[in-house]
Amino acid sequence: MKNILVPLGSRKTAVSTLQYAIDFATVSGSKIFVVQAYGVPRIGASLKNVNDVLAKKGKMELAEIMEKVDIKNVDITKITIKGNILDSISVLEKELSIDLIIASAKPVTKDSTLYLGPITGSFVKKTDIPMIIVPKGFKFEPIERVMLGVRSGLLNHDNILDPLSHISKLFNSKISLIHIITPKNDPEDNVLHEDFKAIGDEIIYSENATVFHGVLEYLNQVNPNILCVIRNKRGFLNRLLESDSIKKEDFDSRIPLLVLKGNL
Repeated sequence: MKNILVPLGSRKTAVSTLQYAIDFATVSGSKIFVVQAYGVPRIGASLKNVNDVLAKKGKMELAEIMEKVDIKNVDITKITIKGNILDSISVLEKELSIDLIIASAKPVTKDSTLYLGPITGSFVKKTDIPMIIVPKGFKFEPIERVMLGVRSGLLNHDNILDPLSHISKLFNSKISLIHIITPKNDPEDNVLHEDFKAIGDEIIYSENATVFHGVLEYLNQVNPNILCVIRNKRGFLNRLLESDSIKKEDFDSRIPLLVLKGNL
């Protein structure tokens, strides 16, 4: 994990999210690319003048955020881009060789019922890069315990678990794998792939209505520093993200969430 992308949104969440990324990078030795987007002028405005004002405002906001974090000698590159950051994400990933995205879970909205807003939700849907989604105000702590929640034991591609394995080696983490058997499981989903067996320091089987319920059942027992889920084509995360956002009643996490690309 050499290059981390940190897309910033609201200043209310940007500082804690960026600080989490910096603290993570002090362990991983990663470079950070922090990105702030600014708006596009409306038609009819003096495009050049308004664009210059918006660009200057975006740079000022980014500078204010940078002043509020402890950089800790981490190599940080600041980037401001015009327009919607979602339109630039694939280009940034390729040009900067990004291998991890760290973003905020808290949406920029007054709707307190949301766990994941449409911006971060769209990142999860559109990118194949592993993501760590950080709750508002969460302070970094060494990732000593990981809870990996899976419904299907199938792995149709190699290297799906590599990002988790890398994090585990960085922090010498213990991984508790919760294999959740739901009514939606096919028989083949109930058999764990050998890679799952190899990565799990302990394996717990749970019968529950959803992955979320299975995770909740063992959350206090495992007491993880991070929760990991895999985004599969038929998985619960893809179903929840049909509208790009996730309500807290469907899924919530008080700790960071690591999302891996799965069988898509």
